Amino acid sequence: MTPPPPHGLRLHGLRFAFGTLSVLPVKVRRWDREAARGGMLCAPLVGVVLGCGAAIVALVLLFLGAGPLLAAVAGAAVPAVLTRGLHLDGLADTADGLGSGKPAEDALRIMKQSDIGPFGVLTLVFVVFAQVAALSQLYGDSWARGALATVVSAVAARLALTLAARAGVPAARPEGLGAAVAGVVPVRSAVTVALAVTGVAAATGALLGTYDIARTAVAVLAALAAAELLLRHCTRRFGGVTGDVFGGLAETAATTALVVLSLG
Repeated sequence: MTPPPPHGLRLHGLRFAFGTLSVLPVKVRRWDREAARGGMLCAPLVGVVLGCGAAIVALVLLFLGAGPLLAAVAGAAVPAVLTRGLHLDGLADTADGLGSGKPAEDALRIMKQSDIGPFGVLTLVFVVFAQVAALSQLYGDSWARGALATVVSAVAARLALTLAARAGVPAARPEGLGAAVAGVVPVRSAVTVALAVTGVAAATGALLGTYDIARTAVAVLAALAAAELLLRHCTRRFGGVTGDVFGGLAETAATTALVVLSLG
């Protein structure tokens, strides 16, 4: 049995997670593989913090008399603000790279360009609209359902990053955040975290009723499945993952979770 990591290493992992996946003022002191492993294992915790922040803003707006649509906009906007739009930018760049139809080297060069192409713009529009539409329906059903969905989608988005950083998934470039975290998480650890997060999400769904236990668990699993499909496609097309791909995976997982939670 592998002994638990020392306290100092766990702290560096938390610093890595919050310092790279959010704008919170957390200084990353170590960039080695061990710190990256701890950081990617802690990624769902970043989702908890960002999701709770988004839910609080949405609930305050509802308390002040705003409608569910405005609450939904806040639920989608706050995580984007707290990540400087990092994941949305990655989603757009990934869409441009995939949509270009060019060989891996050329597609990766397109993804590094500062401008956004038509594929990226369309993808951003549809994804953000889908997130806001799903959240609007959920907040319209009840404030509790909307708040839960906001948190669950944010956690599922970061859980997808944990799984994408598992051993066996190569980096497409030798530099960048993608290279720093590619393959750092043992497969068993990634699966353990995924099962634990899914179980906690399902237990939280129980607060809303028996049916929500299954619906919340299915939402997380569907989010991971959608992200996994995109991950495999990107790995085939680009030869591995990049920071942009990680961003695309996060937004794909978040959107899928929200859509599933809004059904039924």
